[in-house]
Amino acid sequence: MKTCIRSGILILTMFYISGMMLSCQDKLHKGMNIEDEIKVFSKGDKIDSDNFIGDVWVNYLVPSDSVHKVSVGSVTFAPGARTNWHAHQGGQILLITEGKGLYQEKGQSIQIIRPGDVITCQPGTEHWHGATAEDSMTHIAIGTNTNVGGAVWSVPVLDEEYQVAPRE
Repeated sequence: MKTCIRSGILILTMFYISGMMLSCQDKLHKGMNIEDEIKVFSKGDKIDSDNFIGDVWVNYLVPSDSVHKVSVGSVTFAPGARTNWHAHQGGQILLITEGKGLYQEKGQSIQIIRPGDVITCQPGTEHWHGATAEDSMTHIAIGTNTNVGGAVWSVPVLDEEYQVAPRE
C-alpha cells in the first residue's frame, strides 16, 4: 500500500510535468510568450542556511508524516546557487521542471540537468545539485523513506569543483 501511494504520487507528478511541457511547446509554436505563464507552485521562502551557496527558495508542498513517509518540495536555485555535498538516508528523487542545472554524485562527473530529467539518488549516496552559473533551475524534490532519516549535510561544493561543470 505504501509503495502504491508513493508510486501514485510520482506518476501523477510526472504526468503533470509532461502536460506543462506540452502546453509550453504548444504556446511557443503559436508565438506566445511562456515567460508570462503563471507558475503552478509559488517560489516559496528564501532559505537561510549554511547548507546552500547562493540564493535558494523552497516551497514545501507535502511535509513528511508517519503515514506516507515522503516529503515533497519545489526548490528554486538562482544562477550559481547550489547545495552542499549531502546524502539522504532514505533516498531522494529530483524532477527537473525549469531552467538548467547541475547534479553530481561523489566520484562521478557533473551532469547537466534540464526540464523533464528525473534524478534518482540512492539512499546514502553523497551528491550535490543546483543551478548552472548562467541559469536558474527549479526541481521538485521528493524525499523518500523519510522514516529512516533526512539529509546528512557535509562540506560546501568548492568553487573549483563547481567551475569544472560542462558548458553548452
